[in-house]
Amino acid sequence: VQLQASGGGLVQAGGSLRLTCAASRRTSSNNAMGWFRQAPGKEREFVGRINWNGSTYYADSVKGRFTISRDNAENTVYLQMNSLKPEDTAVYRCAIGLRPYAGSEPVDYRYWGQGTLVTVSS
Repeated sequence: VQLQASGGGLVQAGGSLRLTCAASRRTSSNNAMGWFRQAPGKEREFVGRINWNGSTYYADSVKGRFTISRDNAENTVYLQMNSLKPEDTAVYRCAIGLRPYAGSEPVDYRYWGQGTLVTVSS
């Protein structure tokens, strides 16, 4: 399975971006999908996840600003990011969970995309 994240770019603080994660084949619909990010010099950080039934969970740092959705027919997951802040600058990666419900740790996920860079200027 290959995952391709896209939609990153440069945006001013307060702006919005929508990231897309496309899976190469239909393996993700019965599994949770997660988003992680890694800023320069920092550890990988959990952003949020969407379970197989559509329920979502977000890190406190993005709650109320980010929204994850999925289109199982298209094997695609989206990350809508609003009210972006400079501290949101990072490479964002999507991943397929090991099970229908996944946790917030990288070990809960099996397949990983390459990532897309989001840069938020102040």
